[in-house]
Amino acid sequence: MRAVRYHEAGGPEVLELEEVERPEPGPGEVLVEVEAASVNPVDAKFRAWGVPSMPKTTGSDLAGTVAAVGAGADYAAGDRVFGTGLHTDRFSGGSFADYAVVPTDLLAPLPEGVTFAEGAAVALVGVTAWRAFVDHAGLEPGATAFVHGGNGGVGHVAVGLADALGATPVATARPEHHDAVRGFGASAVLDYDREDLAEAAREAMGGGADAVLDHMPDRYFGADVELAGQEGDVAVIAGDGATLPDVTAARSKELDIHLMSMSNLATHPEMPDMAPILARLGRLLAGDRLEVAIDRTHSLAEAGEAHRAVMEESVVGKVVVEP
Repeated sequence: MRAVRYHEAGGPEVLELEEVERPEPGPGEVLVEVEAASVNPVDAKFRAWGVPSMPKTTGSDLAGTVAAVGAGADYAAGDRVFGTGLHTDRFSGGSFADYAVVPTDLLAPLPEGVTFAEGAAVALVGVTAWRAFVDHAGLEPGATAFVHGGNGGVGHVAVGLADALGATPVATARPEHHDAVRGFGASAVLDYDREDLAEAAREAMGGGADAVLDHMPDRYFGADVELAGQEGDVAVIAGDGATLPDVTAARSKELDIHLMSMSNLATHPEMPDMAPILARLGRLLAGDRLEVAIDRTHSLAEAGEAHRAVMEESVVGKVVVEP
């Protein structure tokens, strides 16, 4: 079978399409014939940093059909599935390949009417948005939610999820993406680089946000605190800084700051099971209550270009690779 692997850390050019041996599922695992995989910024970051065991097949998200079933796995050959593993030890194969072995607790059935591309595109970003707004922030109908980067992978799904939950989402995006983000369910869209961002956000929401989703705390944490309402929730899903900026103002508002980590989601026992979250996302997609946007599609041979686009271009939604 074919797989896109890297043997050393580096830019997109280190990705190579190679012939490798097809894996076999073990207990609690299934072999998935991959119909679609999607690119996440973290995939490109792992490639750039390198990982402990190389060569490594890139890719965290996938959707496809079950080709073989390991002992104790509650699936059957031919089942449509989607899931995400985020480079965990339990999903070490990667998804940019013709086949991938995946533990069943990282998978969910893909409903009829939802395409493989949509399933692959929503997996990691959907779980991230769900955990931020539902598990951590407890977002409820009538609440207000603020999303940085409403056109991005996590951002556009977070906007749609907040809308599906009955909350009122407000987001940021570049001007050329405002219409698209409104289409995902945002009641208002603001330029992300405006100097009065916090003031404009509070005006758009009619007060402070009940929940904020931030992927760049080094840049926006101060604004998050300003635009959040008293006793609001701020979920931080990324950020390269070792510490947050001054939290004194956050303390005065008694904000709950949630520092999320997705890289160990499937390995730490205190983390929630992803399968139920994926199943709920699938039902929302099937019921047209949630949309996942696909900016473009590439072949396995174009994996390097897919990685480059995610890191260097302002895409709307997700970039998908189809073997």
